[in-house]
Amino acid sequence: MPGTMSQPNKKNLSNLIARNKKAQFDYALEDRYEAGLVLQGWEVKAIRAGKASLIDSYVLLRNGEAWLLGANISPLTSASTHVVADPQRTRKLLLHTREIARLFAVVQQKGYTVVATSMFWKGNKVKVEIALAKGKQQHDKRATQRDKDWARQKQRLIKEHVR
Repeated sequence: MPGTMSQPNKKNLSNLIARNKKAQFDYALEDRYEAGLVLQGWEVKAIRAGKASLIDSYVLLRNGEAWLLGANISPLTSASTHVVADPQRTRKLLLHTREIARLFAVVQQKGYTVVATSMFWKGNKVKVEIALAKGKQQHDKRATQRDKDWARQKQRLIKEHVR
């Protein structure tokens, strides 16, 4: 399997920092990869305080490197007094060369992009789950929403029936 990480299970939810729910709605996610993230000290403190967001973030592949754009880490007033903090600065992602090469080859095809789906702790390191994604059409989005609603309705019916 090309991806190095599966869906987060209940154990990983306690390590979850941020999730990009919109990515799953807007894109059909295919291969998933786990990438390290190069951070500054004030960013780690802000992440520990829960000030991270992945909404509208995506991955840019350039010159054999991967960069996370659009991720927002709001600075703490107490931790970033001595630096000029840019909440949406471009952050480098750490991936193996073969993973970057594969992603770059697939992104050259029409309709594919790489998006950040979640940010989580792994030990004392901050990791980002990125996914190879293909844009959904509007009718696909409606079908996804209809399936979600039906699954929620089924759970309610089962819960009522058990009582």
